[in-house]
Amino acid sequence: MNSFNQMPEYTVTSEIYGEYDYSTGRKASKDGNVISEFPFLLPKGKNTAQFDEDNDLDVERPQKEVIKIEHSSKTNISLVGLQVWRGALLLGDLLIHLGQTGTLNGKNILELGAGTGLTSFVAAMYAKKVVCTDIDLGGILELIKLNAKYNSKLIKSQFKVMPLNFTNTEWSPTLLNEIKRSDIIIAADVIYDDDVTAAFISTIQKILNTNPPKTIYIVLEKRYVFTIEHMDSVAPCYETFLLLLDKVKVHSNWVVEQMPTDFPKYFTYDRVKDLVLWKISSKES
Repeated sequence: MNSFNQMPEYTVTSEIYGEYDYSTGRKASKDGNVISEFPFLLPKGKNTAQFDEDNDLDVERPQKEVIKIEHSSKTNISLVGLQVWRGALLLGDLLIHLGQTGTLNGKNILELGAGTGLTSFVAAMYAKKVVCTDIDLGGILELIKLNAKYNSKLIKSQFKVMPLNFTNTEWSPTLLNEIKRSDIIIAADVIYDDDVTAAFISTIQKILNTNPPKTIYIVLEKRYVFTIEHMDSVAPCYETFLLLLDKVKVHSNWVVEQMPTDFPKYFTYDRVKDLVLWKISSKES
């Protein structure tokens, strides 16, 4: 999750830690960090019906797996990427679903604002290559590399960690080359402030229009606040996202759609109604 130095220093904690017990009690590499295990069900093979010798449907049970993540249990807002948020688990479900249908086979995947790296590790079970990016702040990139070591048995693809800052779209030649080669871009819970949202929209606009076609899947959780101005609960960051997306898509050859979130649930979390999934595809000119 991309972060910025100028954000107010409020301390926040992800909701998921209070909903389920992911704790392991294992000693983390750094004071203030914890190590959690996020369980998920991994279907075996393709989703095809098999019958046993008595011609009864043989339902092959999915195997239980875990992703082990070292992360902060609470942070100030500028470092929220050091925690795990619900959107990452919904995006993880989507990636397993796409992986099971063969959609990720042979694909190069780029994650934006990856935070702890959890969804990149899921993508790496199926894709040809995964480039996991975030801003180089607060040790996030080193944390991703550490978590990649914890989950090395799950990672089947080429895997690379690189810095990418939403406020700087003057990319290095190496990063530009990876962006050109990417087929699918993923992002979860990367907006929590209007400035961050505007920078994120500018970034995806440039990425999607660099060597299209490309597709991005974006998972967001609408976060409501009560305002005197509206005398109601509103989700200001999400409204900003929709407004800016409307502005940029007019000038781009994109297909923009909000997707249903009724695909199978593999991770353990509350799939609340405020989680939304957007798919944006750029076409060749």
